[in-house]
Amino acid sequence: MVFNPDEMAQAGLHFGHNVSRLHPKMKSYVTGIKNNVHIIDLEKTAKELDRAIQFITSLVADGKTILFVGTKIQIKELVRQAAQDCQMPYVTERWLGGTFTNFSTISNRVQYFKDLESRKAHGDFAKYTKKERMDFDKELELLKRKFEGIRNLAKLPDAVLILDVKKDIACAKEARRKHIPIIGITDTNVDPTIVDYLIPANDDAISSVRYILDKIREAILNTK
Repeated sequence: MVFNPDEMAQAGLHFGHNVSRLHPKMKSYVTGIKNNVHIIDLEKTAKELDRAIQFITSLVADGKTILFVGTKIQIKELVRQAAQDCQMPYVTERWLGGTFTNFSTISNRVQYFKDLESRKAHGDFAKYTKKERMDFDKELELLKRKFEGIRNLAKLPDAVLILDVKKDIACAKEARRKHIPIIGITDTNVDPTIVDYLIPANDDAISSVRYILDKIREAILNTK
């Protein structure tokens, strides 16, 4: 896949964090400083993004599952939409501890959510009082927020795509414990050794995350 450096710069992929927040292991991906902010080397970003996308497309070609994770408020909708377009599971609300390391318990909760949803659809709640029906609706709303994105995740994913590794470090740690490959955006304040396929880029700008997600979505849809 070809990446246009001008488009990448326009999307703000090259803007890192304040120089005082540099993670030492990200130094090799930095090309300079502007206004006390580290500038990420876009040539290296393009190279690593291409490597990540090649890994992603190899998984998709084999019918594997990639879990999209992005819980930061400003990117939630982008992540959800991209995952749905690619027919992949996603997590856009707070990461639930044990999603990977205690998968059977999470699966039971997902099944309970689906059963409750089915009961409502079949009119089973009609026999309850108005207050009880309202309580069921509140519970359903909460469960949907938590589990809608992983309702069809029957087993641990074959890889996880984390759009903000620092924000969702709990997800990264669980993935490592379960030997699930991690693809992740690593800004200049992130330890890049946490992930298996790093994408050195700005993880704060919506335009940057959108650019990366668009490239990943395009690659997945062209592979399916």
